[in-house]
Amino acid sequence: MTASASASASASASARRVAAPVRPDGDRWFRRYAVRADPRRRLLILPHAGGSASFFHSWGLAFDEDTEVLVARYPGRHDRLTDPCVHSMEELADRVTDALLPFLDVPVSLFGHSMGASVAYEVALRLESRYGVRPAALHVSSRKAPHRLTPRALYEEGDEALIAEVRRLGGTDDSLLDDPDLREILLPAIRADFTVVGTYGPRPATPVGCPVHAHIGDQDPSTTIEDMTAWSDVAPAGFDLQTLPGGHFYLLEHREALIGSVSRHLTATA
Repeated sequence: MTASASASASASASARRVAAPVRPDGDRWFRRYAVRADPRRRLLILPHAGGSASFFHSWGLAFDEDTEVLVARYPGRHDRLTDPCVHSMEELADRVTDALLPFLDVPVSLFGHSMGASVAYEVALRLESRYGVRPAALHVSSRKAPHRLTPRALYEEGDEALIAEVRRLGGTDDSLLDDPDLREILLPAIRADFTVVGTYGPRPATPVGCPVHAHIGDQDPSTTIEDMTAWSDVAPAGFDLQTLPGGHFYLLEHREALIGSVSRHLTATA
């Protein structure tokens, strides 16, 4: 591509990324990557325990111009550092669902990684049972199906145990965990998220009305392919499983392959 063509393409893309309408609570809970004022669909991304919206920044404009990406901004971190952390799945799913309501004017798909997969599942159930809204699709990554969960009470242990588990799973820059000042800032959110995970026990396999697409790394130390296949028990509308090389954070090394898969499901659903 020539320099002039590249500049023209960049200008065209910028023109499409117009400001979206303000939705006060949603703008607090979601980082929005608005491609156009009237998107045809939305993708809501729910991060993992200890994660933040910035982890998925590169996903923001990775989809077609008809797709607006929202990434959940959990309280207690980054630009919500002073907001009280949430310590239960019920409250977290309730608050995400409530904040999502103004964005349901177009079909919404959900993608959750690790803890975020359980949040996405609970949001899907709430949208259907409380508001009669069926998500277009539910994408779950690196997380056991709800009826196969085996919670651990790590949140009751000391800081070093929590840090050791975060290191084991990967996905967090070790330099952040090694710096005492930064670790002190990160630990409250990490402990809150591990409380959410540790108190969310096995649940009945309540089905969702949308297709479920599961994704996992073949060397995940905490979730097996059988655990991911069990999501089919809550997916009478359709299920498939994508396995990629890697561990719990396979999505770092295989970002393009995962985004390509999610993108194909988004456009196929539309």
